[in-house]
Amino acid sequence: MLPSTEMLRATMKELLPESVDLLCDLIRIPSVRGFEGPVNRHLATVFEPLVNEAKLISIPDSFQSDPDYRWPVEDFTYKDTENLRLRLGSTGNGKNLLLNAHVDVVPPSQGQDKPWEPQVIDGSVIGRGACDDKGQIAVLYLVLKTMKELDIQPAAEVTIDFVVEEENGGNGSLWMTRHPVSADAAIVMEPTRMRICPAVRGAVWFTLTLTGKAGHSGSASTTVSAIKLAQQAMTELEKYHDDLLAESRGHNPLFDAFDNPMPVTFGQIQAGDWPATSPAQAIVKGVFGFLPNKRVAEVQAGMQQALACSQDSWLRENFQLEFNMLNSDENEISEDHPLVTSLSAALLKSNQSTELIALTGSCDAFFYNNILEIPTVVFGAGDLWKYAHANNEQIKIEDIMNTALVVLNFITDWCRLEEI
Repeated sequence: MLPSTEMLRATMKELLPESVDLLCDLIRIPSVRGFEGPVNRHLATVFEPLVNEAKLISIPDSFQSDPDYRWPVEDFTYKDTENLRLRLGSTGNGKNLLLNAHVDVVPPSQGQDKPWEPQVIDGSVIGRGACDDKGQIAVLYLVLKTMKELDIQPAAEVTIDFVVEEENGGNGSLWMTRHPVSADAAIVMEPTRMRICPAVRGAVWFTLTLTGKAGHSGSASTTVSAIKLAQQAMTELEKYHDDLLAESRGHNPLFDAFDNPMPVTFGQIQAGDWPATSPAQAIVKGVFGFLPNKRVAEVQAGMQQALACSQDSWLRENFQLEFNMLNSDENEISEDHPLVTSLSAALLKSNQSTELIALTGSCDAFFYNNILEIPTVVFGAGDLWKYAHANNEQIKIEDIMNTALVVLNFITDWCRLEEI
């Protein structure tokens, strides 16, 4: 007889301190881009007793020439960086499952105190990566440790990918698509407050360079301020955004719940070196969101056209738009897909509420859903909207256990758990 939800919960409660300790250990490793290797090597040792196989997967430097590679950096090397793939289960009457979580984190936020020194305060773990995304690794550790403790295993294959470089566009997951596995569903673990996200918006990160004509403030008739050009260009891109949002309305009701589910953000601008001189160049960097009725290439082309068709003749001839950073595609599956309904049932079985929402950020889900054609949702513990990338990033310990219970109840149904 398979363990009851009550037995699973009781076992998880006993094992929860181990998961918290693991999370704290992971936070202590500053795994920003290029420094993730120590995390996955540590996880390979931690998870090896719990799985059939724990395999570190090297990433060759030649991968940086892949046409889908994101955000290249000069002289970058993967010499000390690997992904980790875990395999467990066996062929049986269940359906195969793939789970994904990322081990990289963003750099510390301004004002973040001791980001690499985890604190446990009032039932929450605080530190960089606590919810995004190392808390999800703690969830999966609790799931597998409970399965081991209770001598149960799935009658199907379960694959877990711990990947690098999610935060800068997903190169770790992209590399795993070059090592595909057979799966009937995938869950990308992100802090969604235990809400199921069957639809995820895409994101285009861009660099826009405007070229004006420098000159003294007393020669306004012969100068063209690159700052003014940048202002006009941002107006053109906002108009394109508004038109695209209007076109996208009604495609997916989950997105229609938001006033602006696909914002365009201008995050950086560099221009000028003297108050009384019109600058010759301005550089604007930002993010353009889009919904699942469009793909990355379409949006990039639309942005280019919006600027090329500007009423400002100087702007039309003097801009350069590059997409050399993060470019994440969208993905979606239907709300009545068996993956969604089964995960909803697991939430109810675990005494949690069920809610479907659209993810108005971007993540690695599209690699599995769009490239490998594995139906994929995003789901996990913690609050992305409140704490991810924040200077008080944290996750509730209770949420780690509750999410682990949901995931294990889902595996019980999807993969048909059997006693060893």
